[in-house]
Amino acid sequence: MNAENYRRTEYNTPFIAQRADPYVLFMDGVYYFTASIPAYDGIVLRCADSLEGLRTTPETEIWHRHEKGVMSQHIWAPELHRIDGRWYVYFAAGERDDIWKIRPWVIRCESDDPLAGPWTECGNLKRADGDEFSFTDFSLDMTTFSHNGKRYCVWAEKVSVGKKISNMYIARMKDALTLETPQMLLSSPTYDWERHGFWVNEGPTFLHEAGKIFLTYSASDTSPAYCMGMLWADEDADPMDISAWHKSNRPVFCTDMQKGLLGPGHNTFFRDAEGRVYMSYHARNYDEIVGDPLYDPNRNAYVMRIPFSDGMPVFDTENQLFQ
Repeated sequence: MNAENYRRTEYNTPFIAQRADPYVLFMDGVYYFTASIPAYDGIVLRCADSLEGLRTTPETEIWHRHEKGVMSQHIWAPELHRIDGRWYVYFAAGERDDIWKIRPWVIRCESDDPLAGPWTECGNLKRADGDEFSFTDFSLDMTTFSHNGKRYCVWAEKVSVGKKISNMYIARMKDALTLETPQMLLSSPTYDWERHGFWVNEGPTFLHEAGKIFLTYSASDTSPAYCMGMLWADEDADPMDISAWHKSNRPVFCTDMQKGLLGPGHNTFFRDAEGRVYMSYHARNYDEIVGDPLYDPNRNAYVMRIPFSDGMPVFDTENQLFQ
């Protein structure tokens, strides 16, 4: 199936077309949406008072890439967070003269309305004292979460041991811009399904539900092999205690050719006004990609409801919304 002649199913109608790495936040009665855009040249934001409203409400570009130097190439995977009364967007960006020098960057907004701005550049996320490794190589997909009164950050970073491998690391945060502890290795691509094309763990996102904390992530290259894995721990565990985390030995969400959803991944969890759990993720609805899959524009954002069974999330496209 190619982009012009893919098989339409009741499951692969996009929530929002051509928006990869979707991030949805519900706060104070408002739904916010941001994502990577095909041009990779800026950060867009939309908001609405209903989930359905996000689909059609206009987007506002709140920040545009630099013409040269840092933050001038590959503006990827923005996430919007409200921390200590301020808005922050964490995102990854490279440099025009070194496009794969991808690092995490932060912008901040003091206004109550993030669409109104203004947004101020805060620079790179700062490492903890004594940390010689964090953000020294290809680093992206940083997320942050608060749990039991402390804030943490998880991100993907490549290391080179003969072959470039994208691992996930965790650190406790001192504040919204600074790590308090050195990185700790959280997960590495150890299974075959995490090693198609590239060895990848990336795109972590956090959920606290049913007495557990969960971190889902994406694995393999951005072909139809792209899929989601999951880590979980008891809600009373210290997230920095790596031994407390369990890892699924198989993907929890992957390509479904019958439903026309290929390469699902880079998800985020959010709740509605009633506290019900939802997930937004991206996928393609065809598999004949011309050229580098990274620059194919048709990774679309989808939304599904996430029920729980025996204390674990259920990733079932039967719960797909906006069919």
